[in-house]
Amino acid sequence: METKQGKKSTKKSRGISAGLVILVCAIIAILFFNFWLGRPENFVNNDPSNHPLPGNYWGTVYKGGFNVCIVITLLLTVITLSIERLFALGKAKGTGNLIKFVANVKERLEANDIAGAQELCSKQKGSVASVVSAGLRKYAEVEKLNDGTTKEQKIIAIQKEIEEATALELPTMEQNLPVVASISSLGTLFGLLGTVLGMIRSFAALANEGAPDSVALATGISEALVNTALGITTGAAAIISYAYFTGKIDNITYAIDETGFSIVQTYGEKHND
Repeated sequence: METKQGKKSTKKSRGISAGLVILVCAIIAILFFNFWLGRPENFVNNDPSNHPLPGNYWGTVYKGGFNVCIVITLLLTVITLSIERLFALGKAKGTGNLIKFVANVKERLEANDIAGAQELCSKQKGSVASVVSAGLRKYAEVEKLNDGTTKEQKIIAIQKEIEEATALELPTMEQNLPVVASISSLGTLFGLLGTVLGMIRSFAALANEGAPDSVALATGISEALVNTALGITTGAAAIISYAYFTGKIDNITYAIDETGFSIVQTYGEKHND
């Protein structure tokens, strides 16, 4: 019963839904596009159909077309999910220094001070502490068994408990990162789509009989360049975010693996039955 309660305690509430984040970011992007980028004062004669005022970058971005809304939505989604993951992984790491926590737990284990190691977990909190605490509970549980269970079976039981606790924690830590990884490609692709649409508009303006339509030509070029820049920015931001947070998760899982190995090794060294 105690083990089941321990497993339940490692379960975490789900974080922010990526679908909800995308929906909210899309609404914000549309409002930003229409009511800020498309303000009449950003354009010649206060008319959004005209050229942007010289040096007015808001109007220039507006000329990128509605595809800009999609790319801005993706960029805002990356920023929002990155902030959410920053807090989530900070909570998963715990309240204290993770390296110091692992070292202190190993010291307690070497001294066979299981209660002291549990106390450290209670103070540290977070995913690593939850997994280590589950392993220590199983350690204490199998230590009291006198039903003929072999030492190897007890070690396997401890390893299994640690693996199950880790499996409960990892999905929470990795939540929303697949979405960020997808945006790293989608941002670039939608930026490329806007670039192609802008170039189509530019060549259509050049194809007119007589003098080329300079306004349409400039609009098409603006659409192409703005979408290219936003697409590259979004893709780069998503790649950086994904790499950063997967590195953070790797550090946490390394700490779990190291401490879990120490628990198993300590039991093997301290018990000969």
